[in-house]
Amino acid sequence: MTQHRKGDATLTIDGETMTLRLTLGALAALEENLGGGDFAALQKKLEAPRVGDLLVILQALLQGGGRLVPLDALKQSDIDLADAAHAIAETFRALEPGEAP
Repeated sequence: MTQHRKGDATLTIDGETMTLRLTLGALAALEENLGGGDFAALQKKLEAPRVGDLLVILQALLQGGGRLVPLDALKQSDIDLADAAHAIAETFRALEPGEAP
């Protein structure tokens, strides 16, 4: 189990609670898979993602949280859309400026 950090979120997938985490690796995967290697294109894509994009985002964030879940398995999974959207938003809060130590 990974230690909780700012921006971590949990999501129940097929009855199992899993951690989503935005890491540099997750951002790099998203940039490559959704932004075609262009961070500005990724930002634009994240403004209005398609359902398929949400699955790619979930996959990257799950990997950031320590779980390797194939995209095909996610497509077959029982995932509440509202819960998934909330969890994804929570992970991206890690990018918000924090308080100075």
